[in-house]
Amino acid sequence: MNPSPRYSLGAIILHWLMAILIIANVVIALSVEGLPKPEAMYWMGIHKANGITVLLLAVVRIFWRVTHPAPPFPATMKPWEITLARITHTAFYFLIVAIPLTGWLFVSKASGGKPIDMYGLFNFPGFPFAPDRDVAEQVAGIHEVLGLGTLGLLALHVAGAAKHMFTDGFVRMIPGRAAATPGPN
Repeated sequence: MNPSPRYSLGAIILHWLMAILIIANVVIALSVEGLPKPEAMYWMGIHKANGITVLLLAVVRIFWRVTHPAPPFPATMKPWEITLARITHTAFYFLIVAIPLTGWLFVSKASGGKPIDMYGLFNFPGFPFAPDRDVAEQVAGIHEVLGLGTLGLLALHVAGAAKHMFTDGFVRMIPGRAAATPGPN
């Protein structure tokens, strides 16, 4: 049986939903500085809810990935491209867990474990920590560094996807598009 050269619809939906939330969070984080405090607090509330949503979707996505193997790489990909793709995908999986987890830890440590408002629908529990501003600031620094690192990884990922789409003629993560015949993985 010839495996599909494309990701499953579930993987595609999870990919794009998470991409939208992550990009929105990057934009929010880079935009709130300098806003009046009530407006900044509103947008950071959205940022926190998006982050928890990404963390929950990451659990679903990892389960999906384990139970639905990725399609094989096309035969036209060079070994170094496959290695770079694997490193990039592994780094993204690490970051979709580590970034929201450090954000959740930061908020919990800064607030003393107060819950996170999830878009006004319900509250997501905080970690039951005593407030500690110094630890919270250290975790916030890690969260920020990981978030900024995502920008470089995102640029690499988009460049690779564009290269494969426009010069190699294949896509694996866009719904409804045909992909090239796969080669050995």
